[in-house]
Amino acid sequence: MVRAQQVDSGTQDELAVAVVGGETTGTGVLTRGTARKRRLPRLRVDRIDAIVAVGYLVSAVVVLSGQWRNTQSGYLIKSGQDQTMWEWFFAVTAHSVAHLENPLGTNLQNFPAGVNMMANTAMFGVGVPLTPITLLFGPTVTFVLVLTLGLATTALAWYWLFSRELVESRTAAGIGGLFCGFAPAMISHANAHPNFVVLLLLPIMAGLLIRMARRAVARGADRRRHIRDAAVLGFLVALQIALGEEPLLIFALSFALFAAVYYLHTPRLGLRVLRGIAPPVLLAGVIALVLTAIPLWWQFFGPQSYRSIDHGPMGNDLKAITQFPSESLGGIFSPGQYVAINETEQNAYFGWPLLLVLAAAIVLLRRERVVRAAGVVIVVFGVLSLGAVAMFGKRDTGIELPWRWAEHVPLLNTVLESRLTMAAIPAIAAILALATQRAIGWWRESPVDWRPLAWFGALLFALTPLIPTVLPVVQRPATPAFFADGTVRDYVDDGSVVLIPPPRPMDAGALRWQAAADFEFPLAGGYFVGPTGTQKKGIYGPELRPTTALLVQALETGKVPPITDEARAQIRDDLNFWRADVLVLPPISNSDTLRTTVTQLLGFGPKPVDGVWVWDVRALR
Repeated sequence: MVRAQQVDSGTQDELAVAVVGGETTGTGVLTRGTARKRRLPRLRVDRIDAIVAVGYLVSAVVVLSGQWRNTQSGYLIKSGQDQTMWEWFFAVTAHSVAHLENPLGTNLQNFPAGVNMMANTAMFGVGVPLTPITLLFGPTVTFVLVLTLGLATTALAWYWLFSRELVESRTAAGIGGLFCGFAPAMISHANAHPNFVVLLLLPIMAGLLIRMARRAVARGADRRRHIRDAAVLGFLVALQIALGEEPLLIFALSFALFAAVYYLHTPRLGLRVLRGIAPPVLLAGVIALVLTAIPLWWQFFGPQSYRSIDHGPMGNDLKAITQFPSESLGGIFSPGQYVAINETEQNAYFGWPLLLVLAAAIVLLRRERVVRAAGVVIVVFGVLSLGAVAMFGKRDTGIELPWRWAEHVPLLNTVLESRLTMAAIPAIAAILALATQRAIGWWRESPVDWRPLAWFGALLFALTPLIPTVLPVVQRPATPAFFADGTVRDYVDDGSVVLIPPPRPMDAGALRWQAAADFEFPLAGGYFVGPTGTQKKGIYGPELRPTTALLVQALETGKVPPITDEARAQIRDDLNFWRADVLVLPPISNSDTLRTTVTQLLGFGPKPVDGVWVWDVRALR
């Protein structure tokens, strides 16, 4: 009925066992004869697979249809400043490739220190191959294309794995794939974080590991195949590093947990699998390190690298587990208290109906090893995602949790703990797929059986509130003509452009203006992650210069701050630090206050040029 089955310990030596975990699901056991027949499947797409793929793609396009309708000036409003940042990443990567420059670092932002692109999730795995798209159609098209294909291909890859390794029913596999690709966390990240949307390589790696484990214990296995498997796995890991390291880390941790629980009651068989699979996996790790040696060195030891980043408390609120996501039918008709970190980090939000149905499914399928292992992954990573102290409705409960100790582990301390919930997504999907397969089996045995109807009714009850809505888009302001028409080139020699105030994580719009001017000038300030202090701890944006703090104060208060001789001397120091050629005040709120402030600081006024105010300060350097 399903491909996940129970085995007697006495027949273990006659069985080939497949495991899958990680960002995580599992598969059960196949007989040795079946294992010989079930070799690596050829790339063959039948009609059902094509229909499923088209369905996933259409769904992704609908979710992002607002952005697709306006790729010139549309903006996913719930992305904060992240869409601007990602578009800049794609644009500067294309610029580097087109000009044969090193894409791993650039001084076009945060001039003159620059930005370590490898330490900033630039996603070279898509940014480099999509360079022609970026150059021809612009970074917004690349951004929305990556998000759309990320949702669709992630769903399709999990569907492919489920349909080939877990269940016989394409319907059951389709439901599992749909949940993996369009779960609340995926839709939330689709506002702004393509590195957490393009996850198709994770189920591909999982499928490869299943086949490696199967061959590791099968009698007469071709050991020479291990080298080929290791080479493929190493390449996939290297490519995933170029797409996103944090999802890979979560995948690896949850994979290991799933495998350990899966083999818990058959330890001898688990040791056989471990002994057989360890050499090719270790070889794959070496291959991946060789392929990524230069980028990883640049990330951890290159210019503007940092050793760690302190995000502060970023755990899920307990209410976030049971509530509905904001971009869903449930979020529209039954919104709860807003307890998310922000709109792009709704990493749980499974909704109480799904949790009830999931609990019932686990009880129903409790004899299945896959389900037990998946259930442990859901619980463990769900608890870890709550952070160091449990919060309920944004109130501190005082209950300390395991993350208090885990957050001190290297690499783990760079993860936003709420994102650990994403390990539960494929585990939930696998359980739903297995339960659907069981219901279909009942239906085939007896068309009048009430249980299939009850299951599908429960499934609708659980998943309907999670149906995503179209992500909201707003019109963003046009690029000032000073940048769009290239006038800025007349004011830049070998120094930087300083916006009033300089771009920062709370306002990164100038990055888009720079890209519109084809990167003809570097910018002081910006939106990125870089080091600060002697310990090289990572922070968002540059270290705050005194002049930046003064200008931000004027912007936020609408009042000209006291201008002292010390402030006048400080702006000269900061202009020298930035190697500034020109100061530019765009049309923003409180612009009159800012113009007066800068004029008093410099001792001379600006001139209006193509819709902006300009102070030419080249003579001051």
